[in-house]
Amino acid sequence: MKNFDLIIIGGGAGAFAAAIRANELKTKTALVNAGLPLGGTCVNVGCVPSKTLLYAGEILHHAKYHGVAGVELEVKNFDFNKVVQDELSLVEKLRQEKYEKVLKNLESVTAIEGRAKFVSQNEVAVNGEKLRAEKFIIATGSTANVPPIEGIREVGFVTHIEALKLQKQPRELTVIGAGPVGLEFAQMYSRFGTKVTVLQRGDSIFPHSEKVITDRLAEILSREGIIIKTNVEVKSARKENNKKTISYLVNGKTEEVSGDEILLAAGKTPNTQGLGLDLTGVEVDKRQAIVVNPYFQTSNKNVFAVGDVTNSPLRLEPTAGREGTLAAGNALKGTTLSIDYNTVPYTIFTDPQLAGVGLTEDEQMKQMGVCACRTVSFADVPKAIIIHRTEGMIKMAIHPQTKQILGVHILAPNAGELIAEAMMLVKNKNTIDDVTNSLPMFPTLSEAIKIVALSFTKDISKLSCCI
Repeated sequence: MKNFDLIIIGGGAGAFAAAIRANELKTKTALVNAGLPLGGTCVNVGCVPSKTLLYAGEILHHAKYHGVAGVELEVKNFDFNKVVQDELSLVEKLRQEKYEKVLKNLESVTAIEGRAKFVSQNEVAVNGEKLRAEKFIIATGSTANVPPIEGIREVGFVTHIEALKLQKQPRELTVIGAGPVGLEFAQMYSRFGTKVTVLQRGDSIFPHSEKVITDRLAEILSREGIIIKTNVEVKSARKENNKKTISYLVNGKTEEVSGDEILLAAGKTPNTQGLGLDLTGVEVDKRQAIVVNPYFQTSNKNVFAVGDVTNSPLRLEPTAGREGTLAAGNALKGTTLSIDYNTVPYTIFTDPQLAGVGLTEDEQMKQMGVCACRTVSFADVPKAIIIHRTEGMIKMAIHPQTKQILGVHILAPNAGELIAEAMMLVKNKNTIDDVTNSLPMFPTLSEAIKIVALSFTKDISKLSCCI
């Protein structure tokens, strides 16, 4: 039996952050990984490869639809396989640079490839060998859901993992589920030339954001040729004439859509099965997610959990990494460090991007019974006019008495970059006066934040530039 002070189960962002922190504390640590290669979802089958392909789609799209008078561009060739192979090569490079090489420099961390299962409160079995530790951090991530659709397994489907390395581009793609994965892949493949249909169960393509903004994004995607169906109940799948057909209900009527491939983007399930958690006293909820307190501690005081495997309110790559760092410190030093998830931004990397931080109008209404909100079109932002990208919007919510900024939601090119400023405004409890008294660079898209702040007290249609 091998003894460690800390055993980390997983190999993604949360696990690596925990390992780096444990190494800084010179803690004898084992990092046990199975399933995806080192780096987990983000570098292998998530952020890195998907954004690489999305960028290729943007180049294709804007070569044709840039809006600049007197400039006509021609795309001479699009090689789907070459684009995918370039993406996979980048994944390999970043996995080596950011994970494999990093791991080799962690002197206190021993990497073990294998599936860990608890055999007692302080022991796991890996590859037929027992490992013992005082503390544990579980960071095993999640797996794409397979909804209970009649015939779906017989017909066949892909998840985001397979969709990132298809050998042949589908002519027609049906995406079940919207949200970040469904929307990003829908636009990516649509811009590659695939006919895409999105089937969404609810009435919004992303219910966690402002409806006025998500409705605008749906409108933009529809104009690009993506068919979006909301309030859909998918009933069954069948295969006929080399086509995969989905039957669904919408507004009480049965409709069908056929295509070469089906992409499932209907959420994810935490990877807790097979861990032997019943032997540890670690509680899981009805989603099979590990229940943690604000300090990432489970119902077993010696076991912590981070990332997608938990019931944390946000499951993003940056939060997983930060959770891993804090959980390692809490486990090893007895600290009580936590994250204020209300100040953590999100981004959907469509084009334009959808990003937000803090409260939406609906959330503020539920909490306070009143909302002070303003929405501004990017048609009022000079830089957006200059670059012919006025389709976006920005919405801000503030406290009606103190004017503190409580939430900002943006639909715009590079909204994921713009939201960084909004994140600091929300985190630092700044007011709209702080913003209106600031001097952002002109002309930039980031001026939108000052313009929407000004809209609470002024008629922005009567203001000049550089105000």
